[in-house]
Amino acid sequence: MVPVKKLLIAFAALLALSACAENPQGVPYGTPPPGSEEDIQKLEDAILSLGPGINPVEAARAARVSYVATHELALDYEITDSALIHNIKVNNGTKPRGLCKHWAEDMEKRLVAEDFETLTIHRAIGRRVLDHSTAIISRRGDSMYDGIVIDPWRLGGELTWIPTRQDTEWGWQPRKVVLDRRAAILASEMGLERIDYRVE
Repeated sequence: MVPVKKLLIAFAALLALSACAENPQGVPYGTPPPGSEEDIQKLEDAILSLGPGINPVEAARAARVSYVATHELALDYEITDSALIHNIKVNNGTKPRGLCKHWAEDMEKRLVAEDFETLTIHRAIGRRVLDHSTAIISRRGDSMYDGIVIDPWRLGGELTWIPTRQDTEWGWQPRKVVLDRRAAILASEMGLERIDYRVE
């Protein structure tokens, strides 16, 4: 009979090897798959359904960028686990990025870089047990509540998108509103009139 200690060592070695393994396309095993053309088309249709005046070319581009950026960032962040397990790895320094705030920040940058004329990109923070950050796409002039949450974090690098008003579990609020409230609370606790901070 093999001693338990030897089994544990063998299992740890197997895990270490599998973490480095790649499939024939050179993508690490466990990396989420890219979105399909059908996935992209569904998001495009949802963006167009936000209301009149949205340029169909921009809707198509926003949908494609959302899915392509999600997959590229999953590779950059070295995502091979669930969101919560990956968070632990980022926090202990074994993975580079991939917290929800990283996803939100990088997705916002990718989408804003498209310089849409008929769409707006928002940032939001919600809270269930812990804070969660996301990017949101809306029709130009509409609030984030009339938009679509673009969230690659919650399924560990597979894009989740959902109309903001239907995504009730997080209680989304504009990021600046949340940060202003926290700055006011901190200023009060420190006996200051206010605390200035920069939102990037």
